[in-house]
Amino acid sequence: MRFAVLAAPSAPRRPASPGERGASGFSLLELMIVIAIIVILALIALPGVPEKLIRDRIVEAIKLADIVKPKVSAAWTATGTLPVDNAAAGLPVADKIVSDMVSAVAVESGAIQITFGNQANVAIRGKVLTLRPGVVEDARIVPISWVCGDAEPPDRMTARGLNKTTVPARYLPLSCRARAPAAAP
Repeated sequence: MRFAVLAAPSAPRRPASPGERGASGFSLLELMIVIAIIVILALIALPGVPEKLIRDRIVEAIKLADIVKPKVSAAWTATGTLPVDNAAAGLPVADKIVSDMVSAVAVESGAIQITFGNQANVAIRGKVLTLRPGVVEDARIVPISWVCGDAEPPDRMTARGLNKTTVPARYLPLSCRARAPAAAP
């Protein structure tokens, strides 16, 4: 014997009113609000991105000075004087020491002057970043500490050479910026 289950006839469905909506997804208004929030957050974060990219490229470009630093350090250790120019340091002329970001690297009284050019961002093209040798005047055996840009030399060291840094401070890596004055209590 077979039994059939009969369902009670259901009432016809009426369309749901806006307040009775089921879990059918997001409304257009809700999606627009989410997109607006994302756009606002992106706009808040966006201004810092190009500056960070430029700072990162400057850090990469500074590595080119690594071919100059040993020559300056050797002259200081051997004679107690710093080379006055590239020739005195045994280096090629300034515009021959180049990279994709750097158009020249010059030695001036021991300081290394890095001029940005070639494919550098327009914000720093033609600008100069200085690396000055920090030395202990009466102890040539103490290794040189390189002072970048507007930074101060370590305690009991003297930065030699002229700081010709023209790169705007906002693009300088943190190690190349001047220390902020201490806040008064």
